[in-house]
Amino acid sequence: MSRKSLIERQRKREFLVKKYNLRRQNLKLQIKKETSLQKKFLLQQKLQKFPRDSSYVRLHNRCLISGRSKGFFRDFQLSRHVLREMALIGFLPGIQKASW
Repeated sequence: MSRKSLIERQRKREFLVKKYNLRRQNLKLQIKKETSLQKKFLLQQKLQKFPRDSSYVRLHNRCLISGRSKGFFRDFQLSRHVLREMALIGFLPGIQKASW
């Protein structure tokens, strides 16, 4: 199980990304459309004043159950450990342990 502080930090980042998403997109579009270098520079400074964690790039995938960030399967939103346990118990239909 991952530390609670890391999970909460990730939740805070997700909240900030949702909160500032439209503002960031609008500013980025304005920067692309602007031809004057000085105005581009001023718009870029406005973008830099947003919280660091409001950037989508800072998000990280985490397991829904354990909070583990490594060994993450996007299709199931689970880490490899939890995925294996749930598949062996039979909670994930259509998945079975390979044997050949």
